[in-house]
Amino acid sequence: MTALLPADFVRSDEALSRSWTISEAESYTRWLSTHHYENFHIVSFLLPKHLHQDFYNVYSFCRWADDLGDEIPDKAEALRLLHWWRGLLNRLFDEDHAWHPVFVALRETARRRDLPKEPFSHLIDAFVHDQTVARYQTWEEVDAYCRNSANPVGRLVLYLCGYRDPERQALSDSTCTALQLANFWQDVSVDLTKDRVYIPGEVMDRHGYTVADLFAGHQDDRFRAVMREVVARARHLFHAGLPLVGMVDRRLAIDLDLFSQGGLKILDKVEERGYNVLLKRPKIGKLERVGLLLASVIRQGLRR
Repeated sequence: MTALLPADFVRSDEALSRSWTISEAESYTRWLSTHHYENFHIVSFLLPKHLHQDFYNVYSFCRWADDLGDEIPDKAEALRLLHWWRGLLNRLFDEDHAWHPVFVALRETARRRDLPKEPFSHLIDAFVHDQTVARYQTWEEVDAYCRNSANPVGRLVLYLCGYRDPERQALSDSTCTALQLANFWQDVSVDLTKDRVYIPGEVMDRHGYTVADLFAGHQDDRFRAVMREVVARARHLFHAGLPLVGMVDRRLAIDLDLFSQGGLKILDKVEERGYNVLLKRPKIGKLERVGLLLASVIRQGLRR
């Protein structure tokens, strides 16, 4: 029962009707965070132990919202479930009521860390948006999407670690938007299978490339020019956000540096293969991940 992924959980009458103790709920969010997706365990290992459970609880909310948006094939059902998820969020923050294990656990974190509702609500906005919008004409539209899909995660990390000032939040926004863009350019082929195109139409227009060309798999000079421009924008945002690394404690600094360097490494991979991202998804190997981690540890050790 405690090992149900979101898509299975919402189909289980037993899971939907049972009550959860705080201990059981925290056990569930810990399991979901350390077994469902591959990167979170490393991040939690680098953070102070007293923050681990809070990160599991927040991460589980994000993963649930993401899965309801991406792992439910029927869009109408996905929208219904996202609306249900928002209702559970509103009941937690407006009425202090929770029965779902993620919200039972999250209630404790919200109290301990004085978390606002807005970042969680904005994340749901992004996943709802994905059900209804699949094309973006301008950078402004892409940036607006990132403000809901990515930036709230960085702000929640700062809240959990005790940082609430606008300066750090703005730098975090740059890094998180850059990470979202790097993920888009890494996953161009994956998103096409979902009929989603995050490359702004204005960029493709500028280089004489079309959405039809993209779906046809045309990787010519026009496509390379498009990718060169969008990769450059992501790289600029990564560098704009890097000063945040020097404005937080050492352990969080390592995490932030690792995220930024990992994102930059993805952009390097895209460039190294001549922007050929339609035939094979660029990714970072395990040894390269270890190298990035060691480099971040050394870099922050020397800096401090």
